[in-house]
Amino acid sequence: MGTFLSFFSTLGVVILFGIAIISAAIKVVQEYERGVIFRLGRVLRPARGPGLFFIIPIIDRMVKVDLRVVTLDIPSQEAITSDGVTVKVNAVAYFRVIDPIDAIVQVEDYRRATWQIAQTTLRSVLGQSELDELLSQRERINQKLQHIIDEHTEPWGIKVSIVEVKDVELPLTMQRAMARQAEAEREKRAKIIHAEGEFQASQQLTAAAATIGQEPAAIQLRYLQTLTEISVEKNSTIIFPVPLEFMTAFSSMLAQRDQDRPG
Repeated sequence: MGTFLSFFSTLGVVILFGIAIISAAIKVVQEYERGVIFRLGRVLRPARGPGLFFIIPIIDRMVKVDLRVVTLDIPSQEAITSDGVTVKVNAVAYFRVIDPIDAIVQVEDYRRATWQIAQTTLRSVLGQSELDELLSQRERINQKLQHIIDEHTEPWGIKVSIVEVKDVELPLTMQRAMARQAEAEREKRAKIIHAEGEFQASQQLTAAAATIGQEPAAIQLRYLQTLTEISVEKNSTIIFPVPLEFMTAFSSMLAQRDQDRPG
């Protein structure tokens, strides 16, 4: 009886050990992953996946690498621009693994390494740029950051696709100075536009005066038109000066009419 129980106990242990070995040997890699396998310390190329495959337990060790795009928030960095202004800037970077083996073999922690490179590069680029360039040429700053970070992470099998500067925080004194500058600029543009309007109006008045000077009867017609407009707008008594030339011309017109009338 004891021998029978001992046999079944041993059989149970063997079955459990076999199940554990089979479980360790079977590996499933998702569509967005790749498995980097080390056999006795040596990496096997290429990386495995996606799908189901087997490894040799104890001898093989597998590390899964995610190939999806990673969003990396770069915390706010304080730096002094080339024109001596202290600013705080944060950014966001998007990267992904394009070589899983290099991402595991060439660097200990590719996510942390990329994060550190992004921070130091952001401070360096800020120190080489002027404040106006940082505010008005954001796209060029983004391209410069992306190029430098991608160049540093390329040996690790990392591709940095996009780097975007999100917020630029300025000191309060600089914000007030920029507000005053913007207000002065708006006043300057308003004065220039007003002066241009006055200049164009004076040109039109000069042309009108030249036309009236060539035709004396034009001023008389203008007087009559003005009287008509005033009488329509307001029902009131208006004293309107009439030049002597107008009266002379009017008398001449009456005399001419009397002469033309048949006797």
